[in-house]
Amino acid sequence: MNSSWGSWAFVFVAAVNTCIGNLLLKQSRLKSTDSGLLSLLLSPWFLGGLVFYGINVVLFAKALEKLPVSTAYPVFAGVGFGLIAISGTWLFKEHFSQNHLVGLAMILAGIIIMSRS
Repeated sequence: MNSSWGSWAFVFVAAVNTCIGNLLLKQSRLKSTDSGLLSLLLSPWFLGGLVFYGINVVLFAKALEKLPVSTAYPVFAGVGFGLIAISGTWLFKEHFSQNHLVGLAMILAGIIIMSRS
């Protein structure tokens, strides 16, 4: 596998981990019966989110060994935004409007433009 392709795979998997981490944080707040800080910190959903964020940092750092941050980060953020918007709608029944769709299309267009050499 080309090292650049491998680095892009790290970016994509890191974005997926960011999405999972955010979804777990949301779930930690939905399942909480207490709004205290200790309840948050001891929630298994919250702790799971932190684990996925940690994995994300390692994978993204690995990707930056071969990719410029000015290209890798917009792709990472855009993929993450898209996955979170779709997953939040599907899992938590959050509102997804036509404006969301247009925004995601614009992000995708920006990613394509920014990632072209």
